[in-house]
Amino acid sequence: MPSYAIADDGVRLAFEERGTGIPVLLVAGQATGMYGWGGFAEQLAEYFRVIVFDHRGIGDSGLGDPARYSTNLFAADAVAVLDAAGVSAAHVVGHSMGGRVAQWVAADYPERVRKLVLIATTAGDASAQSRNRDAVADLLSGDRERMLPLFFEESWAQAHPDDVDTFFTRVASRPALRGHFAASRDHDAQAALARIRAEALVIHGLHDRLTPADHGRLLARCIPCAHLVELDARHGLHLDTSQVFADVRDFLLPETQRILPTSR
Repeated sequence: MPSYAIADDGVRLAFEERGTGIPVLLVAGQATGMYGWGGFAEQLAEYFRVIVFDHRGIGDSGLGDPARYSTNLFAADAVAVLDAAGVSAAHVVGHSMGGRVAQWVAADYPERVRKLVLIATTAGDASAQSRNRDAVADLLSGDRERMLPLFFEESWAQAHPDDVDTFFTRVASRPALRGHFAASRDHDAQAALARIRAEALVIHGLHDRLTPADHGRLLARCIPCAHLVELDARHGLHLDTSQVFADVRDFLLPETQRILPTSR
């Protein structure tokens, strides 16, 4: 059963925890619920105290006003989850839109972030190579057969149908979905990246059609202490590419236990 945080405007935010140790907050992508982290969260929980949550408008969280949705607002929600969990500072890991949100958490609430991991994300659609229009159309179609190739290798998807189903299954109203898309589309944090004090790991797929690899490279250039890892992968690489978990785990482990990832 989920626990609940209360956002500044009174919206209830559902979250769950698993594992013990240093806390790690996972921030999911656009209109993706907490369970979409699947095996990635389960593996991390073998090493850390993992906290997952539903964005407002998604799953068990309240709707609020979708017209106010922004990545800045979602960042304040993430901090509210940390408060409710009794966590003063956590490693923050964001995927896709969750990475946009994580940038604001790190820039605006630096004391709350130990280390930062940004997976398949961007400082803003205007900051680097623009999105592929056909890919965006496939994403917005809601047709799983069209969306699946954007995220996962076919062989992995066929071997993990339950993980695919969990990732794509979401409970959200149309206003919430529109609000999430607008928040993600309008994100622009490039000017704020220099304020990020946390050491960062940027992981990006070279075959990501939703967020081309140039976006990851720009993040790594603009964040003062950032490491870039590029992999032979697509947008859902945190699930279908095992190297992502290994790199994130090693980056977040205490200094004496980790091996710093190198670009590939």
